[in-house]
Amino acid sequence: MKKIIAVIMSLLILAPVYADNLQKSIDKQLEKAQKKEMKEKKKAYEKAGFEIMGSHTMDVALLKHYSKLNELGDEGMVFEGIAQNTKSKNVATQMALNNAVITYAQKAGSTVKGRVVSDMMAEGTGADDAEFEKFYAAYERLVEQNVKNVLIPSYSIIKTNPNGTYEVQSYFIVDESKARAARLAALEKAVAETDLAQQYANKVRNFVNDRVEE
Repeated sequence: MKKIIAVIMSLLILAPVYADNLQKSIDKQLEKAQKKEMKEKKKAYEKAGFEIMGSHTMDVALLKHYSKLNELGDEGMVFEGIAQNTKSKNVATQMALNNAVITYAQKAGSTVKGRVVSDMMAEGTGADDAEFEKFYAAYERLVEQNVKNVLIPSYSIIKTNPNGTYEVQSYFIVDESKARAARLAALEKAVAETDLAQQYANKVRNFVNDRVEE
């Protein structure tokens, strides 16, 4: 009995040490994988003819990008905006932002619509399709308006096309906790605008918490 107790006590003492060592090992592996990913991204960008925009080098821009993602953890996501064949760098940058916003809003709308179709319609709620279509359109439009403050600019790359125009790819980090609040605000306005039946609105509110995937 004493031996069993001694073994148990030893395990209790060693468990935190083992967990700490395991976490350190995971962190090192993650850091190594991210360094490899950064090198691959930089190589791919340069091979395609892209350069970093702004005052930072490509290495620093990517390092800051991954550092911010690590800080946010599971709440961090990346969305990309693209602008092609533009004659102005400034216009291309704004177009890339608009593209990222529209992409996010469309995915947010599709996420909610997918849940409505799969969950509510499957339950035979008797919801009016036309009523929901009006709601989807309003929700997507309002998300587009609200999410601009949630997309955090991370870095942009640019290349000059053979015809002298520019292509810009901009990358934005999304804090899901803030994005969720923006989507909920958009939903409440969309419900009010379209007079969506309250019995359906209550269900849809739960769907807004679903992550909008990259």
